[in-house]
Amino acid sequence: MAEPLRDTAERDARVADFARSELFARTFMEGMALVEQTAAYLDGEGRRESKRLGRNTALAYAGESMRLTTRLMQIASWLLVQRAVREGEMAAAEAGDPKYRVGAQAVCQSGEAAAELPEALQELLDRSERLYERVLHLDRRMYLEPAPEPGDNPVLSQVERLRAAFGG
Repeated sequence: MAEPLRDTAERDARVADFARSELFARTFMEGMALVEQTAAYLDGEGRRESKRLGRNTALAYAGESMRLTTRLMQIASWLLVQRAVREGEMAAAEAGDPKYRVGAQAVCQSGEAAAELPEALQELLDRSERLYERVLHLDRRMYLEPAPEPGDNPVLSQVERLRAAFGG
């Protein structure tokens, strides 16, 4: 029984140390800035650009913007939990609860974005994917979990069904 307690204490120390680190501070600032930039784009220029797209590209735009926002919600949620640990509002052990961990890997993993999508959206997709992968890596390292085996992607299968239905 002593072994799991030591492992738990080590994990909690690792989580608390990360929350106080410069790496966390930089990642937090980057993540929140990306959330703000994405919201501004999707509500402004992105909305205008999406209205000029053809039907198939508009469908791809909708799917990729949903993937983008889901990815950013996962990142922001995880970062806010880590900030709560740093500020003493949440115990490091509680931050390890599955409901606070990075999720939605099947949705958030890289999709095949259409080359016709607006350049600004493609850039946001790329930046968010790289940040998501870093945050997922940090989450797994902090909680010492192996990476899951890749499986079927339910979002991609739904997008393929929509493309087939609309002749894409």
